[in-house]
Amino acid sequence: MPPAYRRVPAIDKCFAILESLAQSKEPMGISDLSGNLDLNKSTVFNILHTLADLNVLENHPDGKFGFGSRFYTLGEMTGKRSALIQTAHPYLRMINEKTKLSAFLGIRSDLHAILIDKVDSAYGIKVSSEIGLRMPALAGAGIKAMLSQLSDEEIDEVLARAELKRFTPYSITRKGAYKKEILEVRKQGIAYDRQEYIEGMVAFAIPVNANRRDLQTAIWAVGLARQVADSSIPELTELLRGISQDINCRLQ
Repeated sequence: MPPAYRRVPAIDKCFAILESLAQSKEPMGISDLSGNLDLNKSTVFNILHTLADLNVLENHPDGKFGFGSRFYTLGEMTGKRSALIQTAHPYLRMINEKTKLSAFLGIRSDLHAILIDKVDSAYGIKVSSEIGLRMPALAGAGIKAMLSQLSDEEIDEVLARAELKRFTPYSITRKGAYKKEILEVRKQGIAYDRQEYIEGMVAFAIPVNANRRDLQTAIWAVGLARQVADSSIPELTELLRGISQDINCRLQ
């Protein structure tokens, strides 16, 4: 027999909220969850905001909540990988093996990209980052690919709250130019970072449709500029576009 213990009702309520969010393909608000679970609104309010402070959930600008970066990071760290990570990981290996570039999978957390999986085996030159890394706001190709999955109005809302920093002489610092870049990603299916975040480094990112309105994700390949000859970019672009289409089909 297990030792006697006192069940903690707050934990029951917390997991009921998480299960309800997991069953929904849309972010949910306090009233939605309170009504669905027959819980007091103040209880739901406190649990949601506590989980958001822990980055387990993310508080969207419209006041609704979806899963946050820590939820996915914890899932990966414990080996209980999400369908997204399970599906994408073989493609990260493929990118790494075929291009010798480091390959990363990330999700959007408001203005940031959060790294949730990687393959960065050493091939003479290794570009490495730790899982759970939070990229600076609007930095790199990955976040461009993620933002391309939003509507024009949502992109405008994000940019209205953002400050475009000059990380290198090549950084895009005008919001109009940055939005134009995002719209081009939506059209072409691939994002480029031409030494915009770190001088001497380039990146190529593809949007991944995780089939959830509240989750924008991307795969990106990173390497030194001297690793990527201009003549190899069309072939690399086609490889990544094909991977994006394949993953998106698998996640439907």
